[in-house]
Parts: sequence; C-alpha cells; structure tokens
Amino acid sequence: MALIDHFLGRIVKRGELTLIHPDGSATTLGAPDPDIAPVTLRLTSPSVARRILSDPALGAAEAFMDGSLVIERGDILGLLHLVTANNRWEDAKVNLSPGPLRRAFDNVRFRLDRVNMANRSKRNVAHHYDLSDRLYDLFLDADRQYSMAYFTDPANSLEQAQADKKAHIAAKLAIEPGMRVLDIGCGWGGMALYLHEKTGAQVLGVTLSEEQLKVARQRADAAGVADKVRFELIDYRHITGGFDRIVSVGMFEHVGPAHYRTFFRKCRELLTADGVMLLHTIGRAGGPGVTDAFTAKYIFPGGYIPALSEILRGHEDLRFFCTDIEVLRLHYGWTLQHWYDRVVAAKDQIVALYDDRFYRMWTYYLAGSLVSFRNGGIVNYQLQYSRSRTALPVTRDYMAAAEARLRG
Repeated sequence: MALIDHFLGRIVKRGELTLIHPDGSATTLGAPDPDIAPVTLRLTSPSVARRILSDPALGAAEAFMDGSLVIERGDILGLLHLVTANNRWEDAKVNLSPGPLRRAFDNVRFRLDRVNMANRSKRNVAHHYDLSDRLYDLFLDADRQYSMAYFTDPANSLEQAQADKKAHIAAKLAIEPGMRVLDIGCGWGGMALYLHEKTGAQVLGVTLSEEQLKVARQRADAAGVADKVRFELIDYRHITGGFDRIVSVGMFEHVGPAHYRTFFRKCRELLTADGVMLLHTIGRAGGPGVTDAFTAKYIFPGGYIPALSEILRGHEDLRFFCTDIEVLRLHYGWTLQHWYDRVVAAKDQIVALYDDRFYRMWTYYLAGSLVSFRNGGIVNYQLQYSRSRTALPVTRDYMAAAEARLRG
C-alpha cells in the first residue's frame, strides 16, 4: 500500500474515499456512512502524493487548483466534508497537528503576517476585495452582504437572511434619531445605507478598497442620500471626530492581534460618552491559532481569525464595557452553502472572467470555509461595547423588540 494510502487511512474512518493512483490502481478507504457522500479522487502523477504528504492542506489545495488532483465522484465540498467530518472540532479523535518544526515555522511566519501595518493593510484588502464586481454579483445577495447572514429559519432565502442580519445588528446598536454612526469596513455600503434608511442616522462608512468605495458612493448618490451617508477611503487609525455609534462587520479579521489594543483604543476614543459599538467577527471557538497556509497565500493575506480570549485581551484596562456577547455557531455555514451553490451554478461565467484555476481556487476557499463552520472550531461573535454602564437597558429585551420592529 502506498504511503498516501496509509496517511489517508489514518484520517478516513467514516465515509468512503476511493483513491485512484497514477498507475491506475485504486484503494478504497473508510466505510459507507449515510451522512457522508462517497468521494473518488484521481492523482495524475506521483508528485501529487508527495505534495500532499509534505504539506497536507496547502499541497491538496494547490494540486486541486492545478488540476493534478481530480475529483471524479463528488466535488471539493464533498471531499472536505468527508475529511473534516472524521475530525470534528468537538470530537478531537484524530490529531492532525503538524510536527514541532513545522508548527514552530508556521508560528513565526504567521506572527509576521499578522503585523498588519497601515501601509500593508490597503494592499491586503485590495488583493481580495478589488476583484471584479461581476464575480461578487454572481454569488452574493443583491445588497452584496459579504458576511454571515442571520437565519431565523434555516429554510430562509439568502436575501431574507441577509436582511435579517442587518436588523439583528441594528437592534443591538439602539440607534436614536439624530445620531452619528461610523461603519468601519463598510464594504459596498449596504449596512450604512440600511442604518440611515431605518433610523435616519447620519452614517460615515470607511473602507480600504477602492472598488468598494466606488460602488458605495454610487449607491448613496442613486438613493439621494449622499449628504447623509458618506463613504471615505481611510484607515480606521486615521479617523477623527465623535460618533454616537460604531459598527464593524467582517473587518476585525484583518486587524491582526498585534493591533487589537490599537483598534479598541481608537474606537473608544471615537465614541461619545454614551456611545455604543457592535463588533461582528469570525472567531475561534478554542484558543489562539494560526491562519492556514492556503488562506494566507491565496485568499486573505494578513488575515487572522481571533480567539475570544484574544479579543477580550485587546480591550482589557481600557475602561471599555463589554455589554453583550453572542456566539453564532451555524449561521455562517448556511450562508456559505448558498454562496458555494451559486458559484458552482455560475462556473461558466467565472471561468470566462478569470480561468479554470481561479474557479477551482474559489470553490476550494468557499468549501473550506463552509466545513470550518460545519465541522471545525470556527464560529461568529457579536460583541457589544459601551463607554458607559448606563447607556443601554439593563436587560436584553430591547434587542428583540427593536429587531421585530425593523423586520416588520
């Protein structure tokens, strides 16, 4: 039996994985499982097995992207689900951690990557968010919400769930008429426009993506609210002024642990005495870790998913009340399933925009993210902050009441 068979045989116990070797021989690993669809892989050359054995995650990803790891039965989501379902975060039956030398190397590399200085931040953001508008239109909802949707019912449409996400966040912000709101990492402007529409607040949205800025400004102009909802290309560290509310959705993953205290200190400084902030971020259910090599190289250079302990340490001793924490475990997995299905349906358009390799890279990214929420130790956190202990009601009832009004 080949070394790659031994390696995969240690991992795959549930579900059926068939491996076709370059010489045409085949090995079937695992056992049929009603919850895990069978997958068949074909290795086109001996070098594929060596790449996977030397660096399993990145090696498999690059072999799939290059077309030398071919999935003949199933798809990339089925493959990644099969592998991760055999090593669910809460079960921890199989230790797939790298050896001590590889772990030491990764720790050094990712600590350097996570020092996300201002002059590097804009370049990192452009790498992902300045891709073709057409690509994002093919798989996001019409409002281009590129973050977790909120499913009050798993059967809801993506559009409904994204609208409910905005209502869920707006309710926690407790915005009152006449307030000034700052949206840090405003994307294509959907949240800022929503908050103004629903509350009448004046909103400033900031981004480091020139493409997102262009679209956000166009949307404000088209809605006739450019005097009430402004968008600027600026790093959060350089913002001045005072704001009654701050919201940040899906941006904190790009800050980097070395700058968490800077981020929270700046937010506290920007808030009025009775100001409130809502931070929405992907997070680790366990302790601190490192960004996987595929994501760091191809998708989000400089990105890092924080552990809750790292977030909390970021504002210790800043006299900043953390007034509410919500852990959302399943919503992003459902969101990513919608995105993945839409990308697969739009394969021809995406290949025409870029090429086959890009399409395979994008499906690997979405599928890998999906199984991280489905089987891995990744969740979403929503953390609410206030400078004052009396700025918000003393129970959470106001959130549900406000959310119901907004959704109605």
